[in-house]
Amino acid sequence: MIEQQQSPARKAVSMTKKNLQIENEATLSNKRIALLGGSSGIGLAVAQQVVEQGAHPIIASSNAERVQKAVASVGGNAEGHTLDLYDEASIQCFFRELGAFDHLVYTAGDTLQIQEIGAMDLKKARGAFELRFWSALAAIKYAIPNIKKGGSIILTTGIAGDRPHKAWTVAAAGCGALVSLTRALAVELAPIRVNAVSPGIVRTNLWQNMQDGDREAMYEGVGKSLLVGRVGEAQEIARAYLFLMQEGYSTGQVVVVDGGGLLV
Repeated sequence: MIEQQQSPARKAVSMTKKNLQIENEATLSNKRIALLGGSSGIGLAVAQQVVEQGAHPIIASSNAERVQKAVASVGGNAEGHTLDLYDEASIQCFFRELGAFDHLVYTAGDTLQIQEIGAMDLKKARGAFELRFWSALAAIKYAIPNIKKGGSIILTTGIAGDRPHKAWTVAAAGCGALVSLTRALAVELAPIRVNAVSPGIVRTNLWQNMQDGDREAMYEGVGKSLLVGRVGEAQEIARAYLFLMQEGYSTGQVVVVDGGGLLV
């Protein structure tokens, strides 16, 4: 049986359609983006930047006042929702009511548990995993049916998983778990793309439990040790999330934005 070949004209039309599809998936204009943990820090910076691209950010966080302020500061067509990420039923209800959307960005996280294991509060350590890992997994479970073709999921890990320091046991373990989760879900959920961003030390409210002077001293000390000579800003890290939303060929990847922290 002789195999029929496409004519040059038909091939050109096919390539044009494919290129248009790739271009459509790459633009964020009119895309709906669910930002869990988007009321502050890196998540808020992502919301601000996607609005500039013409996207529709949906900011969800547990603090109603902070959500309201975030929506006001972002402007555009942003909307806000108060969501208890520790409550699976609330997460399920949120996505059921949300409807179809394009990208899920998970940046929620509480203050890091930095303690040597002998003095560790295991209840707090479990709580850290609850929000950063289990709540992220629950969000993905209930978000999957709503993610449109060409959409993606972006998680947030950290370089502690690759280069832990003394007393960073829980943080390092959590980061490592999220990297493995990212890769496993990329395989299971294909063609939905699943990636993660791994920041180094960044100026965010993650460090709000420290005294102002101690926090600034920490920023200065860590910054001097980095190849770029300073710690990161939330706006810089946010660009990595936009890249992963727009770049349709990456999945199962971890984008490190750490000022050279893994090299020093």
